[in-house]
Amino acid sequence: MRRRRFLQSTLMLSLLAGLPAAAPAVAADWPTQPVHILVSFPPGGSSDLVARLLAQHLSEDLGQQFVVENKPGAAGTIAASALKASAADGHTLMLSNLTPFSIAPSLLADAPYDPVADFTHVSYIGGTYLGLFVRQDRNIADLAAFVAAAKAEPGVLDYGSSGVGSWGHVVAERFKTLAGVSIEHIPYQGSGPMVLDFRADVIGAIFDAVPQNLPLVKEGVAVPLAVSAKERLKTLPDVPTFRELGYDLDAENWLGISAPAGLSPAIAEKLDAAVKRALEKPEVAAQFSAWGIDVTAKADGRFADFVTAQYAAWKAPVAAVRGQ
Repeated sequence: MRRRRFLQSTLMLSLLAGLPAAAPAVAADWPTQPVHILVSFPPGGSSDLVARLLAQHLSEDLGQQFVVENKPGAAGTIAASALKASAADGHTLMLSNLTPFSIAPSLLADAPYDPVADFTHVSYIGGTYLGLFVRQDRNIADLAAFVAAAKAEPGVLDYGSSGVGSWGHVVAERFKTLAGVSIEHIPYQGSGPMVLDFRADVIGAIFDAVPQNLPLVKEGVAVPLAVSAKERLKTLPDVPTFRELGYDLDAENWLGISAPAGLSPAIAEKLDAAVKRALEKPEVAAQFSAWGIDVTAKADGRFADFVTAQYAAWKAPVAAVRGQ
């Protein structure tokens, strides 16, 4: 009898001891099929460029294909809503960014998701900064001249952004308030079509992320007047910041990798480690630097904490735009 009880107890302990191994086993097997990375903008923008480069290196590292899937529109909420509705198995991710997670939830009266509770925010990638660019043929050499032209003819100058509620829109409206100018907003469905119209002289100025507009600067099509970084960018060292010119304005379009809520911590850890390995590769670091993407790691801990803080920080600027 004693021997039977001993064997039963030993068997039970063995079974219990085996339970914690389930999560690591799931992580060891992941990914078991192609992984989709949702991007909330059309092809051609900085988010799309980053997602495609990262997908290439994650595919090589983890042995499964990582596929970029563009789902633009509605201030990024189409892509974020699709992510929320996906299975939390690590096979649907998103190149998360400022607009759908820090701006849209405050901009929309009936936001379709909670930007923190409905997601597992896995990895911080880096940040891009925004610039005010004007066409070279407008003969506006600096920000002071742009402000003077806008004040001389209120409502005549226009500017493009990548969409209603985009960070370009919010930052531009903040700039209008600080500068006391009236310029007309022309929203687009992403940076790609906006830049095409800018190149074709359909619009004369844009508030847009720096990376995808560097070729226009090099070609002499665009003149950058100011950037939204706290310090001058290495890619545009001669261009002042808005703060440098006396405007209380800076903004970072952060980029990261997010998944649906409920993602296994073990999978999240494996994914985060793979992202970090990709960012540490010299060729990736060089490309990000060329694009003007700052990959400095955040010192404030978990990526989820960073997303929470960004959401809180953008509530007031977004409320000002929403109240117009």
